[in-house]
Amino acid sequence: MPSLDFEREQLRFLTYYRQHQAALQAACDAGVALVSACLSGDDSLDIAKVEGRVKDGSECIRKFSRKYRAVLEESSTPYEIQPFISDLIGIRVVCLYEDELEKVAQAVRTLFDVIDVTDKVRDVEGTEASFGYKGLHLDLRLGAAQAALAENAALALWPIELQIRTIVQDSWSVLDHKIKYKKAIPGPLKRRINVLAALFELADREFRQIRDETEAEMIKTPDETAEPSTEADPGPRAPDSAQGSRLNAFSFLKIAKHFFKDFVFEPHKVDSFVEDIHAWAPGITRARFNTLMRQTIGIVKRYKQYFEEQNPTAQFNPYTVIRHCLYLGNQELFGHALRKVSRTSFDAWLQSAGTAAAGMSKVPDKKGLVPTERT
Repeated sequence: MPSLDFEREQLRFLTYYRQHQAALQAACDAGVALVSACLSGDDSLDIAKVEGRVKDGSECIRKFSRKYRAVLEESSTPYEIQPFISDLIGIRVVCLYEDELEKVAQAVRTLFDVIDVTDKVRDVEGTEASFGYKGLHLDLRLGAAQAALAENAALALWPIELQIRTIVQDSWSVLDHKIKYKKAIPGPLKRRINVLAALFELADREFRQIRDETEAEMIKTPDETAEPSTEADPGPRAPDSAQGSRLNAFSFLKIAKHFFKDFVFEPHKVDSFVEDIHAWAPGITRARFNTLMRQTIGIVKRYKQYFEEQNPTAQFNPYTVIRHCLYLGNQELFGHALRKVSRTSFDAWLQSAGTAAAGMSKVPDKKGLVPTERT
């Protein structure tokens, strides 16, 4: 029965906590797995991490004492501690951009019923008592359909608190917890902390705008894949007039995705690979790169099939295909695109297949024609 005896209720809660700790951890693990699976199916979300924790029993007592005990005792209202702790199980989703917070919330609503929503961003705006912002918090309980599934039995009995933050918000929260004696901090120091919080918020918005403008740059990049170019091979230096059409990460992606529609080109690898291409041929343009790919990829695909038959465990991914296409297109200019062992193997196959040549313009197929990949 509820009482006004804090020591008694504290002992009852800690006993309850110890008895259910294993079940709480199982429910937490199940919740993390369920939320992760839900979000992984949405390609529009960039999720940095999904993690969970079971709140420490002593921390629960401190939270109850801080938020509820005085009011309950002042009104002579008997209580139990456990019903006041809604975040025994906590799950945190950290995404990259601030406009993804609500998208995550909408996604989890397909699995969970929402008990309460707390927008920590709004809570701290316009007050000197709180610094920074901490994202979106949702109190959830598994929806009826999900709770009826046997695989969700461990989670069905427990509410969870879901915290949704950006990486910047999550970093601020960690640092914010390290600030000591917040209520006693003098005014000038509070203003400095608020300036710092504003810089974090600015960083969040800038990252989002950089993402949006990068995507816009990709969309407006000219499409070179429609028709083959007749542009000559680039020399060691590009003329100034050609600088505007130099191959870059955006035009590389547009061309590469045309030839490899189902492959995911990771941005950092694209940057490095395009840098390598410029090291081999500083003047290469997007049109010339497309031409090299179109005119050689048919032969390289045949070699890829042969190579994989001979080496079942070896990888011949799209980057490897592109390296071979460049080498076949101009063996002198792109000699370093392949390692010596790869060049030796490819040259031997070309020789045996009757397709060996010193340059792309002299690479005939069996009909004596330059092979071109149709679009």
